[in-house]
Amino acid sequence: MSIEGAKVVRSGGRDARRALRCAPDLEMLPSLKRGIPTCDVMDEAQVARIDDASMSILEDVGIVFRDERALSDWRAVGADVRGERVHLDRGLVRQLISTIPSGWQYRARNPARNLDFGGSYSIFAPMGGAPYIRGLDNERRWASLADLQMLVKLTQMSPALHCTSHHIIEPMDVKVSHRHLEIAYTSIKYSDKMFMGMATTGRNADDVLDMCEILFSRDVMETTPVITGNANGNSPLVWDETMLAAIRAFSRRNQPVLCSPFALGGANTPASTAPTVAQLNAEALAALSYTQVVRKGAPAIYGHFLSTVSMKSGAPMAGTPEISLMNFMIGQMARHYGIPWRTSNLLGGAKTFDAQSGYESAMTLNAVLHAGANFIWHSAGWNEAGMQCSVAKFVVDADMCAMGYRMAEGVRWDDFDEAMQAVRDIGPGGHFLGHPHTQANFQRAFYMPKLFNNDSIEQWQAEGSVEITERALQYARKLLRDYEEPKLDEGTDEALRDYMARRKRAIPAEDALNTER
Repeated sequence: MSIEGAKVVRSGGRDARRALRCAPDLEMLPSLKRGIPTCDVMDEAQVARIDDASMSILEDVGIVFRDERALSDWRAVGADVRGERVHLDRGLVRQLISTIPSGWQYRARNPARNLDFGGSYSIFAPMGGAPYIRGLDNERRWASLADLQMLVKLTQMSPALHCTSHHIIEPMDVKVSHRHLEIAYTSIKYSDKMFMGMATTGRNADDVLDMCEILFSRDVMETTPVITGNANGNSPLVWDETMLAAIRAFSRRNQPVLCSPFALGGANTPASTAPTVAQLNAEALAALSYTQVVRKGAPAIYGHFLSTVSMKSGAPMAGTPEISLMNFMIGQMARHYGIPWRTSNLLGGAKTFDAQSGYESAMTLNAVLHAGANFIWHSAGWNEAGMQCSVAKFVVDADMCAMGYRMAEGVRWDDFDEAMQAVRDIGPGGHFLGHPHTQANFQRAFYMPKLFNNDSIEQWQAEGSVEITERALQYARKLLRDYEEPKLDEGTDEALRDYMARRKRAIPAEDALNTER
């Protein structure tokens, strides 16, 4: 229930009224319209230097496209194809990426939750891909379909999460070849927010897009983005058949795809910040260009997954200063090309929801907001380098996104004159707690974190000395108790279920045919 809705309730005494005043507003926030400047760490000459280095990689070194269909497509537009290696002239690259839209509006199942995207508009999505979960009991185990359903429900109840991602966790109890169907259906059924689609193969991507057609119609999808795919490149300088087939599937149907090199700084990129960005930029531009070969004008997003690697252990790290610097640089390059861009948020390498996890995540959140990212993925739950989704961290991360949202909106000036009058009214030595301006603005004046405890130590101890992990799990349980399913049209639901059943029957035969080939 919203705070505004709660005000009409007049019975129940002081405690009930206080509870209603303090009740969280769970209505989804609109797209974040950033009101703070971006952190630009490069001057114009340095942006040009990265651009030139990336274009030189594309021209002189080339990018491997391990896919006969893609190689044929590149030949058709005049690219220099030598075996599997494609050498792209910078003029051709600039011509192709110039047709990528700079922004659009996503359509959600609930039209009230449509999202402006690109330019100064940003959206948050929870993590994707964890095979393990620390659930409501805080025990680490394999994840299940029921866990995915639970996390989608928590996303639905989190105001600053705009999108349900796709497989927040891997439902390990579902057959691999059927997972993409169950994952898409879970997002459609248990949330009415925007969602992502699995792009693990071209056929899987087509299945998910078929389900979107059932939900939205083919005509709508021809003109309106309703879903987002993700394609990861194989750094250094390789795009494989699986990801290229997924890019074709999304681009053919005019749906956005994240073109995301998978960069592990120092392992599959140079052990240096600026050269890593130059390589990553070349890889992203190659895939972005290919989306326009497939369909001119198709929406696409400059993506990346970015980590640095420990030179002691080889393990990926999170929250390092170089990751922040590279996010600032990648943001500048995306804006240089006029293309919306994606980053990763609130990443943690810690094994539990501990201080390390919090520090790593906060460092990343602050950087991506100042970098001006548009699609802010992995915004809730990510721990253990993405191997685990922590439910406790998930709900705290969602609250952190709301705090970051408020900061990135910028300073509000709409009540400035009234507040200055309050200074005159109170004068020296008074307090503002009872002033009409305070009474009118106390709920929005300063963000009050839902899960941080700012009581005195005596009060905290009297209430059981509950630390943040248990507070977060208690809050998650409450959200799940309060969850109300956004009902799906019965006819649409039946059509989706029928499609899934038909595809599940067909997939074994298709797999056998592919094996024979």
